[in-house]
Amino acid sequence: MIPVFQSYSLLSLALLISAALSAQTTVVRGKVTEADTGEPVPFANVYFLDTKTGTTTNIDGEYFLESYYVSDSLRASSLGYNPSTKRVYKDKDQTLNFILTTSAFMLEAAIIRPTEEENPAHPIIRNILKNKPINDREKLEAYEYELYNKVEFDLNNFSEEFTNRRIMRPFQFIFDGIDSTEEKVYLPLFMTESISDFYYRKNPKYSKEHISATKVSGIENKSVSQFLGDMYQNVNIYDNNIVIFNKSFVSPISNSAFTFYKYYLTDSTFIDNKWCYKILFMPKRKQELTFTGEFWVNDTTYAIKRVNASIADDANINFIRSLNVEQEFDEVQKEVWMLKKDKLVIDFNVSGKTIGFYGRKTTSYRDFVINQTRPPDFYSGISDIIVDEDAGEKSSAFWEDARHEELSVNEEKIYNMVDSLFKVPQFKSVLDIVTLFVSGYKTVGWWEFGPYYTLYSFNPIEGNRFRLGGRTSNAFSKRLEFNGHIAYGLNDERFKQAAGMRYMISKQPRLLLELNYKHDLEQLGQSDDAFLQDNVLSSLFRRNPANKLTDVTEYKASITREWFYGFSNRITAENRILKPLGQLSYNRFDDTQTVVPVSQITTTEFTLYTRFAYKEKFLAGEIDRVSLGTTWPTLDLTLTLGTKGVLGADYGYQKASFRLKDKIRMGPFGYAYIWADVSKIWAEIPYPLLILHQGNETFFYDETAFNTMNFFEFVSDQSVSGSITWHMDGFFLNKIPLFRKLKWREVVSAKGVIGSFNPANENALLLPENTYTLNKPFAETAIGIENIFKFLRLDMLYRLSYLDHPDIFKVGVRAKIDITF
Repeated sequence: MIPVFQSYSLLSLALLISAALSAQTTVVRGKVTEADTGEPVPFANVYFLDTKTGTTTNIDGEYFLESYYVSDSLRASSLGYNPSTKRVYKDKDQTLNFILTTSAFMLEAAIIRPTEEENPAHPIIRNILKNKPINDREKLEAYEYELYNKVEFDLNNFSEEFTNRRIMRPFQFIFDGIDSTEEKVYLPLFMTESISDFYYRKNPKYSKEHISATKVSGIENKSVSQFLGDMYQNVNIYDNNIVIFNKSFVSPISNSAFTFYKYYLTDSTFIDNKWCYKILFMPKRKQELTFTGEFWVNDTTYAIKRVNASIADDANINFIRSLNVEQEFDEVQKEVWMLKKDKLVIDFNVSGKTIGFYGRKTTSYRDFVINQTRPPDFYSGISDIIVDEDAGEKSSAFWEDARHEELSVNEEKIYNMVDSLFKVPQFKSVLDIVTLFVSGYKTVGWWEFGPYYTLYSFNPIEGNRFRLGGRTSNAFSKRLEFNGHIAYGLNDERFKQAAGMRYMISKQPRLLLELNYKHDLEQLGQSDDAFLQDNVLSSLFRRNPANKLTDVTEYKASITREWFYGFSNRITAENRILKPLGQLSYNRFDDTQTVVPVSQITTTEFTLYTRFAYKEKFLAGEIDRVSLGTTWPTLDLTLTLGTKGVLGADYGYQKASFRLKDKIRMGPFGYAYIWADVSKIWAEIPYPLLILHQGNETFFYDETAFNTMNFFEFVSDQSVSGSITWHMDGFFLNKIPLFRKLKWREVVSAKGVIGSFNPANENALLLPENTYTLNKPFAETAIGIENIFKFLRLDMLYRLSYLDHPDIFKVGVRAKIDITF
């Protein structure tokens, strides 16, 4: 646990240092006079040393300077006088008066040349890095602007032979939109537009985007609108690491730029009346997450004027054949540089021989307002993206007036073409196949059958198990869903069943009611991320037989209320009857100290679950939704009250569990996932109700379980556990020629848990054979390779403690299907 807290301490320290170094304006005023007479010196030069920031005195010898671009020394000079230099305190308002003495001789011009060994681009790069805090827009106290975003997806890499195939005949009308002006012929298929206003305040830091208009072709899902603005698609060249598709690319003007890039000064000229240098940049080493390209930089402020960058051809990233970003900046106000135009083009392709598609984003910015903060109430609220209810209902006349630029002829065609495409039966069939593969369900009218991977499984208790299940579709209702399944085992010759319903009371705010009944088998002590017990894969790839199952009869009702994105509560009432099956048994001592069997355990629980993930975003359907994560830690708190006597419950108890999860980006060194859990139970209760530490008896790697621990191997009534997994993104393997070609990536992990057990708990039930308490920490570690064939991860696991337990693997290999960029 110590490394986790140290990481957050270092992070907090870094944030404090960053805040302290944030750029502010320095104000200097004063007067320049002559030493002999005390008369003012008009038209004297006053400037910050080693910068191009300065001014001249007026007729009375007075001057005033206010700038972000300062050094720690201010110099006053004039022809016929000796120059005078004084110290400047940055970010302060100060008065500095100069007294110049008469010079006895004329100074010769000083010529400064770089040494022969130094690359002439390097002094410019150093000045760019020195002035980054000033030129980055986040130096400002506040800013706002209007932006227009246009996102387009185009099919590419297809041949004329493909368009003439019989299967494509129903789609011939869409090929009228083919554009052959680029390297690869492409067909526009999808386009979105949005108009929004973006607001930023520095102290306290706050950003918000108000999306007032969206236009989406082919998709009715309104939740897509929140991703059409600036917050999710902006590349900031001034960031040290630019995150693209969950990968951290080193910026060409990163603070560590000289470690990763080579630079060449190639040209200089005026751009918009500003003298600029042109610098080419390219990676120093192969397959690192870097860019190649060029930028123009202003010679006075060292602010980036234009940049054209592409990810390196051999960068260790999947499915992206090329990515190019073009940006143009302008000085919208004195010493304030802002992004004016932004274009991003990405070529997606599984392999060079298959059909792929372009993703294009074009953004323009206007109506800048600088350093004008709004009233505090304007910045209140947690949600950082607000979408107007009528954002998707704007008229054509509105768009003609609101767009920052007109649509091309092909772009005008896209909306009608995509709407027509979705009406073609063959296209709907293709969508159904994709949906079946991804979701596991096959839709037939108002019913969805599935998931398909639970149709057949097997275990020692049931033998061959067959299951049929499903749920109602959106064609039945977009607010109400019924679901259920029925299963049968050939060995135990018993039917199992489940039925439930979900009702979306309200979407804004999200309020969801759920009612469920189940009578089926469960594997207690299995993590939420593990395969379902009746998944055919969990049956096939096991290291131990599934012979410690539990027959569960469950009645459950819950209501979930989301107060704002990322913060929600769920209240659950649940009654369960547990019966042991297979090698699992319930036994206790009676009054005569004789071991007697216990047929079942009944519980009634009331649970309050709280989840907080600051600024978390979701892609939502009608009822279900998928979290797209957050850059902040996720916190989960679960409080449970067991009530003895209610609905036949045998025990009364209290439980509490707190979990923290986070993803820590480490720039070119990859990223780390961490989780930490603290749990405690107050009562003397049987072991199935205690903390059954989550094991894994399959050959699939489980991120949230202990993969060398068996089910029911360890039990506690209070515990602290944690895990860290470091994905290195090929930082070391990229330097080895063979692995560089394979694009394999390193991953290492460590997990541990410490707990305690009150022996009085055995008064309720005796611990089964081969179930233990933790008298010392349990730990395991792993080293692995991911991105094998772009989808497979293999880990070599090492169990570090309790090596004398039976039926364990001290060393083993686990696999995981993990498709990432």
